[in-house]
Amino acid sequence: MATEPKTLPRVAQQACTPRSIAQLSACSALADAQRWFIKERPWIDEQQLELCRVPAPTFFEQARAEWFRQRVSSFGWRARLDRAGNVLASLGNTQTEPPIILSAHLDTVLAPARPEDVFFAPDGRLVGPGTSDNGSGLAALLALGRLLAEKPALQAIGDAVLLVANVGEEGEGNLSGMRYLCRSFSDLPGTAAIIVLDGPSVEHVTTQALSSRRFEVTFSGPGGHSWNDYGTPNPVHALGGVISGFTTSAREQCLALRKSRCSYNFGIIEGGASVNSIPASALAKLDLRSEEPSILEDLSALLTAAVEQALERENRNARSVRLTAKIKELGARPGGKLPANSPLLLTIQAIDSHLNIRSRLDCASTDANIPLSLGLPAISIGTGGAGGGAHTPHEWYQPEGRELGLRRILLLIAALAESRSWPVSPASL
Repeated sequence: MATEPKTLPRVAQQACTPRSIAQLSACSALADAQRWFIKERPWIDEQQLELCRVPAPTFFEQARAEWFRQRVSSFGWRARLDRAGNVLASLGNTQTEPPIILSAHLDTVLAPARPEDVFFAPDGRLVGPGTSDNGSGLAALLALGRLLAEKPALQAIGDAVLLVANVGEEGEGNLSGMRYLCRSFSDLPGTAAIIVLDGPSVEHVTTQALSSRRFEVTFSGPGGHSWNDYGTPNPVHALGGVISGFTTSAREQCLALRKSRCSYNFGIIEGGASVNSIPASALAKLDLRSEEPSILEDLSALLTAAVEQALERENRNARSVRLTAKIKELGARPGGKLPANSPLLLTIQAIDSHLNIRSRLDCASTDANIPLSLGLPAISIGTGGAGGGAHTPHEWYQPEGRELGLRRILLLIAALAESRSWPVSPASL
């Protein structure tokens, strides 16, 4: 009886083409692995249900991180938590070359109040907060983790991969987990390949990082009674002036920039205690995004001007005590772009051609922002299936078609594992 070879054909040492990917895909080890995804789909679905029932709102990912660490450890991976709270798992006994990082973020915008809030609907969809973003990415990590640990013929791939379930991707998490991870590679420019798994769609390959900045605007004053203290400056009125003034100016600014997209959004407004009280404070949070980082500087300047004008207007007829204002930057996501001739990009394009996936390159804000801004080869891709309702209580994920996304990821890390030639060891990992 013939034994399965322990290594894969080194077809990916040359520039990847659909033909070379076809050769790689046809080898018995990978052909068997791709069938494994179909056979184990019920198990993968169940893992996704279990992990999505563990709440992981941004800044409070600890319980899910520990759940994930224990699960990948049970497959045979050496898993630990770093100081940021990320789960790092390696399969090989030694890491003689910088790893191919395969990551998915742990945190969600909303969290289930009860385990029963995440469930499989009669139509087969997994419903509940975080099921698509990013339950699908974490389930893919688990599926690939178990596959690589169970199949001796895939040892070369497993030894090359570092699985990362990272914290702080959403909102005010400000990509904290990926920032910490990439600091480990700051002395290894151009070495590590970072593949971010985020959401289900296989129709896009994120190669450009969408820059963003988030601000909090706060007005503070003495407050008082709406009748007895009439004339006391009102923080809510001032805040309303900021929103009106900024959005008018920003709209004109964005319309003038026909070649580069930009956006602005006041997503949170807080202030006041009762309808007949002058508030003592009011705040709003603003999200700015642009394909060109320099445009964010212009929009930030418009915000400062709008705050100054609103403050002056509200204080103009103040009795005695005046309002104060503060602008606080909550976070910034840097921009960056993967070169068109990057081996990582050429490889995923060859794989998509082989799998008949009509993907497009796009610009988005993901964990890939950080490595792309540092010049490290990175992309963000989906994991298969379908999803919708992201960041709502009724978010959903449809597992039908998941296998295509998992095959795509497996072929990508297999091709990269066979072609890497990085001489430096990441001692920090």
